[in-house]
Amino acid sequence: MNIAQYLDSTYLKTPEQSGISHEETLQKDIKLAQEAIDKGIFAVMIRPDYVSEVKKYIQEKNSNVAVGTVIGFHEGTYSIEEKLAEASKAIEDGADELDFVINYTAYLKGDLQLVKEEFVKCTKLSLEHHKTAKWIIEIAALTNEQIADLTKSISTWAEENFSETDLSKIFVKSSTGFYETTDGKPNGATFEGIAIMLDNAGKLPVKAAGGVKTPEDAAKMISMGVKRIGTSSALALIENESSSEGY
Repeated sequence: MNIAQYLDSTYLKTPEQSGISHEETLQKDIKLAQEAIDKGIFAVMIRPDYVSEVKKYIQEKNSNVAVGTVIGFHEGTYSIEEKLAEASKAIEDGADELDFVINYTAYLKGDLQLVKEEFVKCTKLSLEHHKTAKWIIEIAALTNEQIADLTKSISTWAEENFSETDLSKIFVKSSTGFYETTDGKPNGATFEGIAIMLDNAGKLPVKAAGGVKTPEDAAKMISMGVKRIGTSSALALIENESSSEGY
C-alpha cells in the first residue's frame, strides 16, 4: 500500500507555541515541503502565514504537492465573515486545500442554522476557486451520537447545495490535534470515531487527523475507507516506523 498518497504532512504550531521565530517556522515548513516532494506525499498542511512562500517553493521545484492550510483554527468560533476573509486570503496566496474548523461550539449550543450557513458559504467560496474544502468537526469534543449527527448534517447540506461532481472535494475531518482533553483521552482520530464518521458521511470523503502513529494504524484507517490522513509523522509512517509525535 502506498501510504504517502493519502498523507497531509502537517506542521501547525505557531512560532509562539513552539518558541521559535517566524523564519525558523518557515524553514520547518520548507523542509516539510521538500520531504513531501521527495517521498511522494500528497500535501503539506501549514498555517496561513506561510502558504505563499511554501507554494512558491513547491512551484519552483516543479512539483504538484498540494498546499493546504487551516481556517478558523483551532477553536472554530471565528465568525463566518472572518472565516471567509481568512479563506479568501489563503486562496489568493495559492492554497489548494482549506481545512475549516466548523463552529462545533455553536453546534453544541443547538445553533444549527449558523453552522449550516458557514458550511455553505465557505464551501461555495472554496469550490468556486476549484479548491478542496475539509470540515474539521473535532470529535474529541463530541459524543458518538453528536459525531454521527454532525457528520450526517454536513453530508446532507453538501448534497442539498452542491453538485454530485463537487462532493469529492468536500471532506469531513476528525480533529485539529489542538483540543485539550481530560483523563488522557485521545484528542485526534480514533478507530471508533472514524467508523462513525464513515457510516454517516454519505458521499463525502473522510480525513482522519491526529493520533495515527504507526504504519499499521495508517493502513487500517485506509482500509476502513478514509481518503486522507493528517499527521506530523508522515516521514515515519512512510519509512515504516512508529512515531511519538503529538499529531
